[in-house]
Amino acid sequence: MDGKMTRKLGAPDIAALMRREISKENWKLHDRLPAERQLADTYGVARGTVREALNRLEQEGYVEIRPGSGTYVIHRQSEPAASAVEQANPLELIDTRFALEPHICRLAVLHGRRGDFDRLESLCAQMENCLDDPSAFSEADTAFHKALADSTGNRLLMWIIGQINTVRNQDEWTRMRHLTLDEKIIAQYNVQHRQILNAIRTREPERAANMMKEHLETARLSLTRAAET
Repeated sequence: MDGKMTRKLGAPDIAALMRREISKENWKLHDRLPAERQLADTYGVARGTVREALNRLEQEGYVEIRPGSGTYVIHRQSEPAASAVEQANPLELIDTRFALEPHICRLAVLHGRRGDFDRLESLCAQMENCLDDPSAFSEADTAFHKALADSTGNRLLMWIIGQINTVRNQDEWTRMRHLTLDEKIIAQYNVQHRQILNAIRTREPERAANMMKEHLETARLSLTRAAET
């Protein structure tokens, strides 16, 4: 609770201070507020100013004034919004990746080092050995796209891709993966991953970005077909 004020404040100021106390849950739901006289002393204002502030808060739905009983908090704190990451579906994921990953390829060309490219090469080889194992392919695929982001050295992009990968571990994504990842599509993805890596190795940023767009478009079409089944 704020201490006694040294300057006079108006009713809007007092209402704002009390609103903050409620929002911080110093006054919780169903709590009775201190009496007007005590609030006036705390804030260094006249009781009429406190009364006007309480009337404002009542109109806003923060408190209820009960004659003969007191003023009670009725404001319920909002529930935390569900994480956008947790709510995202696979098609939203692809759209988000379209906005990010082509440019990640450009940055990988500019900032990637031999060790980064060797890591991508190793992951390409892993994926090429997973034609009949969708789960293993998906794990290596996730690691490949993460390694691309890591090669940029951009910590914010690395974090965002980490959040995207959270979606890929959700039940709906797993279901869609089982519907889409057959040997034919895995083979197609492998060719595209190899094309992306080759363009990055030869330092061709726009070609790498275009190869990524082609890859993501293939994934989008595959997911769209699966969603219609």
